[in-house]
Amino acid sequence: MTHWTLADMPDQTGKRWLITGATNGLGEATARAAAGAGATLVLPARRVDRAEELNREWGGRHEVVHLDLASLQSVRDAAAAISGDIDVLVNNAGMVARHREETVDGFEKTLGTNFLGPFALTNLLLPQVRERVVILGSDAHLSAHFDHEDPHFRNRRWGIFPSYGESKLADMLWGLGLSKRLRGRGIGVQLVHPGWVLSNLQSAVGNPRVEKVITTISRPIAQSAEKSALCTLFAATADLPECSYVGPDGLRALRGWPSLIGRSAEASDMRGADRLWEMGVREAGTDV
Repeated sequence: MTHWTLADMPDQTGKRWLITGATNGLGEATARAAAGAGATLVLPARRVDRAEELNREWGGRHEVVHLDLASLQSVRDAAAAISGDIDVLVNNAGMVARHREETVDGFEKTLGTNFLGPFALTNLLLPQVRERVVILGSDAHLSAHFDHEDPHFRNRRWGIFPSYGESKLADMLWGLGLSKRLRGRGIGVQLVHPGWVLSNLQSAVGNPRVEKVITTISRPIAQSAEKSALCTLFAATADLPECSYVGPDGLRALRGWPSLIGRSAEASDMRGADRLWEMGVREAGTDV
């Protein structure tokens, strides 16, 4: 069997990629590979100093913009600061909250950061996007059900894993709704599950001992950020059916080579996608 590797990635010279969350982990590995293939990058980041450090390391030809996805004002400011065409927009940034918190806009923080912020940013930048939007989902969506009546956990019990799973189900439905709305405009949408990658997302528990146990258990199962980034790069550059879901081909999609994998019935429900889109427009204040 032939696997898709970095050697199969088309030359990206002359292409411009915007990658959120590119200052560490999976996002950094994705950005490093894209830059290595010749792409010019836009690096929106909360840690501007780290983004500038990477820019210097990658030749100093990239653009750094401050962005905090947990603030709609920051999203609007970042979008206004980014000019010129974007060939590939990769919504990679994500977080896991340790406790129930709210963003400055009053959103449950995990949903606000993982869905509503990226939703707003993408809608604002779409007039500049030429080829493809990639959205990082997760197989965490498989065990989730999106509560459209109480998406911010205001009237039900909050938990780390339910909130994260629902935010990733929101990303899956967002991709479905975005693909529908971009039909005929020449811009593709692809969804990605990177597999189980050792990253700072596993330091969300807030208990160093528990996090050490999680890391120890994860190490034999998880794969490197560089290997996981292949799924994102495949989704960003390969010739795929519209709105495919890309993930590792190994057992339970925990690790392996990029392939097309299955999603839940709820993540395939266009009515749910349309309902989520309406919420996104209402709360993030943007549309396509």
